[in-house]
Amino acid sequence: MTHLFLVEDDQVIAKNLLILLQNEGFIVTHAASKSEALTLLAENKFDLALVDISLPDGNGFTVYTEIKSQLAIPVLFLTASDDEASIVTGLNMGADDYIIKPFRPRELLARIKNALRKNGQGPAIFEVQGLYVDITSGIVRKNGHEVFLSALEYRLLLIFVNNPKIILTREQLLEELWDAAGEFVNDNTLTVYIKRLREKIEDDPAKPKIILTVRGIGYRLGGSNV
Repeated sequence: MTHLFLVEDDQVIAKNLLILLQNEGFIVTHAASKSEALTLLAENKFDLALVDISLPDGNGFTVYTEIKSQLAIPVLFLTASDDEASIVTGLNMGADDYIIKPFRPRELLARIKNALRKNGQGPAIFEVQGLYVDITSGIVRKNGHEVFLSALEYRLLLIFVNNPKIILTREQLLEELWDAAGEFVNDNTLTVYIKRLREKIEDDPAKPKIILTVRGIGYRLGGSNV
């Protein structure tokens, strides 16, 4: 199983993240300070680290340097939204990504999985009812034939394959699409894109097996082999 290293001093945030990540099947070790993080790092092997930049006895940059000196793993920084200087510093140091607080759980999970895939530790290809999604190349195939999707259709599909066990409400999908598109995506637009996507990836769009409707709630991914 994938072992994550969480370095976060805010106990409320840490508790919520532990629940979220463990529910996704990750093993998570938590440190609340720089000194604790360095001790745990010497005793464990991790696959990815989430490191808060602001720690009570120092900063996350020291932890990042120590992690990179011992392990060839992705490191994602957690940072406040108004701390642009820290973001720039972290990226210049070579951090794999950064997450701005407060963050959406699904966005965090997607970024973690993306970093693991890039590091060769996560599945790069998803298979769902004869549909193949190659995350690395961005190629989508259905029954061996390439499917051409618009940027927003592809983004919508990725939201589902990155959350295979989760029922996604329409509000959650709208939030994700808004972030990706940088343009206004309303409820009617979402309905249109769900319909278009089904027409391209389902054997029978009228009886979908990949993107299923959960009446009164939203949608979920159908039976998959991920």
